[in-house]
Amino acid sequence: MFRALLTVFLFAQGLVLYAQSDAPKPAYDFSLAREERIKLAESAAPPEISSNATVYVLERSGYVKVRDGSNGFSCFVDRQNPLNLEPTCFDAEGSATTLLSRFYAEAQRAKGKGEEEIRAGIEEGYKTGKFHAPRKAGIVYMMSDKGYLLVPGNKLVHLPPHLMFYAPYATDKDIGSPPAAANMPHLIRAGQPDAVVIVLPAGAGQ
Repeated sequence: MFRALLTVFLFAQGLVLYAQSDAPKPAYDFSLAREERIKLAESAAPPEISSNATVYVLERSGYVKVRDGSNGFSCFVDRQNPLNLEPTCFDAEGSATTLLSRFYAEAQRAKGKGEEEIRAGIEEGYKTGKFHAPRKAGIVYMMSDKGYLLVPGNKLVHLPPHLMFYAPYATDKDIGSPPAAANMPHLIRAGQPDAVVIVLPAGAGQ
């Protein structure tokens, strides 16, 4: 069962917002008290990291910085799809690069832009130098047990806690084209500047 969940997890990264009338309600609750949304963002990483990280809270107008950190990490709730709930902590390199495209996406959603238009804007931004791929190896913490992802079938499924590592422009061949097994790393957004390798800690999802 976990293998099936992992498969939809990998596939769902490329989904666009579903338009069906029976689509599930957005996972991110804008009505939550700010302190609760801060805790949600911090849940992405161990307290030793998140307690010293810069924290961003998602408002309807986009991300708002609510705390300056001291360790270079940035914790926030990502939404690769507007119905997703992805507590995330980028390290310093990701904070200086990939995070800016996430800010852009939410700012454009706040303006009413569609997902295809937003993706095209991000792609163009990488081509023009507005956005930059990570320049060195680094880590992204997604260790929260509160993550959810929209998958085929128009359902929200629970995300297993995991780690990600920057792999700009990498392909499956670069990491040995591993099989879709729970104990193997996997590549998300292969060939793209924000490609990452996902690693599930031992026992995750079991």
